[in-house]
Amino acid sequence: MTDSATTQSGSTPSERTVIGISLGNCNSSIGVTIDDKAEVIANEDGDRQIPTIVSYVDGDEYYGGQAKSFLVRNPNNTVAYFKDFVGQEFKTVDPTHCHASAHPKDEGGVVSFTVQDKVAAEEDDEQPAPSTLSVSEVTTRYLRRLVTAASEYLGKKVTSAVIAVPTNFSDKQREALTKAANDAGIEILQLVAEPVAAILSYDARPEATVEDKIVVVADLGGTRSDVAVVASRSGIYTILATVHDYEFAGTHLDQVLIDHFAKEFQKKHNIDPREKARSLAKLKAEAESTKKTLSKSTSASFGVESLAEGLDFAASLNRTRYEMLARKVFEGFNRLIEGAIKKAGLDVLDIDEVILAGGTGNTPRIAANLATIFPESTTILSPSTVVDAINPSELAVRGAALQASLIQEFETEDIEQSTHPAVTTVKHIGNSIGVLTVGPAGEEVFTPIIMPDTAVPARRMIQFPVPKEGGDVLVKVVEGNTHIKVTQPEPKAKRATVEAAADSDDSDFDEEDEEDEEKREKEWKVGATLAEAALRDTKKDDKVEVTVNVLADLSVSVAIRVVGAKGGIRGTIQASA
Repeated sequence: MTDSATTQSGSTPSERTVIGISLGNCNSSIGVTIDDKAEVIANEDGDRQIPTIVSYVDGDEYYGGQAKSFLVRNPNNTVAYFKDFVGQEFKTVDPTHCHASAHPKDEGGVVSFTVQDKVAAEEDDEQPAPSTLSVSEVTTRYLRRLVTAASEYLGKKVTSAVIAVPTNFSDKQREALTKAANDAGIEILQLVAEPVAAILSYDARPEATVEDKIVVVADLGGTRSDVAVVASRSGIYTILATVHDYEFAGTHLDQVLIDHFAKEFQKKHNIDPREKARSLAKLKAEAESTKKTLSKSTSASFGVESLAEGLDFAASLNRTRYEMLARKVFEGFNRLIEGAIKKAGLDVLDIDEVILAGGTGNTPRIAANLATIFPESTTILSPSTVVDAINPSELAVRGAALQASLIQEFETEDIEQSTHPAVTTVKHIGNSIGVLTVGPAGEEVFTPIIMPDTAVPARRMIQFPVPKEGGDVLVKVVEGNTHIKVTQPEPKAKRATVEAAADSDDSDFDEEDEEDEEKREKEWKVGATLAEAALRDTKKDDKVEVTVNVLADLSVSVAIRVVGAKGGIRGTIQASA
């Protein structure tokens, strides 16, 4: 698999005008970098989140928000939710989300759509036959509109782009998307993984500090959810595990509201508006709008003119009630995230940051639930938990725009080399490598030198003082890893004396505050010894320097010396077969 640049226009690096694109199944967006800062730009309709929809009415092509409005009035000529079909055979796709728009058809195994995109030149002329468009052609037409909008905004023709894609996009899908973009007149510099783009959006901020961390990116979109566990080591990102799911996403929250208001309408008029396609489309559009309002406000109004049988409908809903109705969906998001962490072989205590991305990531209840799952040391990056959080809907496109600005001046061959998919395929060490020293109380203390999941090759160095007054020092270089120490609460029987004392003092003893909860802590666990070295006759205030170098074949070389002294001890440990 390669993320190589594909040149179609023959533009030289100096002639390029680049943008970042987040091509979503529900919404897409365009990003540019201005003065080293990523900005999300609006199209001609003022939309920064542009529905990934194209529609044809009387021979005219519409896209984005205008096309979305035709899902009610002109669904058969409106193509939506098509991005995930790119590069896939018809027999492998699930057309469920397209039930209210132009339905995918099998044309020689290729996912296609039949739409009336042309009209007769004169009123008396015979109407042209409908056109059958492959999903690649639809994608080309949509991307062409995005690029036109970006060109008009920037005042110059856009030539090149970096597009953010899901981590499970296959080679075939990448090739198909690249070709569709080339056919739209765009040179693809790189296809970047969406979770990496999301992290880059935060790490590229001026106030950000690059530090080693484990990050969970929960990209919760409209039709699918993608969760990735990513290790960031010295600015290199390694994807440890991914989970992809279509059962818990924004449309399922929409469905909760659709069902709720449909039942309210049915109680009042004895008519189920879900039974007619047009009424259902109106319900869906208003439910999505209500969901977004409830992410920003504590209550929302719901109103649809002529919902069914010419009857209008109006109601309201507060956030608390909404969260109760959608409880199972929210619990599903929790399980997805916990499942990804488990798949990576980690515990919630190992996670330093959780980034909520995607439109559904704006939902306050999701962030609140995660705050109860993760320890206080874990930062939940979302609009409802962090004041300066980036809009979850804009994370991927901002990262793509930043990456585009970084590589826009590279030659095609250089981009192919520099954008090797190291973030997903590079070897990395499973355990930490560190040094075992003696602490103040005579206990052994493990100090990591290279953290777990660090991409190789890697070289790190650490210095530490010799104990007490010097003398002979034994240095052990060992493997280590974190494990979760679980401390069970003291049995109630053994606490009888304490409780009795509390009663005798007439203290306010609340049994609910004294629930038996186990205590979980992360601590280092020492593994195999890789190397030992004895340093003779060290002096007071001397420092020992240990350098560990892990090569690409996972062999380890170790150098141990007293700082300032001549010589030292070196050795190489071959990688195990």
